Amino acid sequence: MTLLAGTGPAVCIGADIDTDMVIAGRYLRTKDRGVWAEHAFEDLDPTLATRLRGCVLVTGKNMGCGSSREQAVMALREAGVLAVIAPSFARIFFRNCINVGLPVLECEDLACHDGEMITYDCTIGTVNVGGNSYICRSLSPRMQEILVSGGLVEYWKGRLSR
Repeated sequence: MTLLAGTGPAVCIGADIDTDMVIAGRYLRTKDRGVWAEHAFEDLDPTLATRLRGCVLVTGKNMGCGSSREQAVMALREAGVLAVIAPSFARIFFRNCINVGLPVLECEDLACHDGEMITYDCTIGTVNVGGNSYICRSLSPRMQEILVSGGLVEYWKGRLSR
């Protein structure tokens, strides 16, 4: 599968997860993304970071609220999160995900549990879990291009070198 589609086990967390909960400010004194990944969600659940590699992160509404900390998204990507699915995202967090190449899907009423396998497709805007299919907001063609490129910087490097 491409970056726009994938399959992985669900890691489910609650609503209103702010960027400081994703990566606490005390870890931002370093630019080492490995440190950020190691301490992702530490204040929510100290064991959560070890379960993120290859997962699809499923959250409640308002994911990524709080500061516009791009490092929170980088920590998730570095930790190995394949995609983030939520009913709604803080606007800047959503765009930061696209900009660093982390797929996001807005999906209402998604019912899943930790460990269930989730298949997502950002192109057509679907999520499948537990034999159920959910329709999500699909990403625009431009956002899909940015994700396929590996993020906004790589997208523009590719466009400028043409």
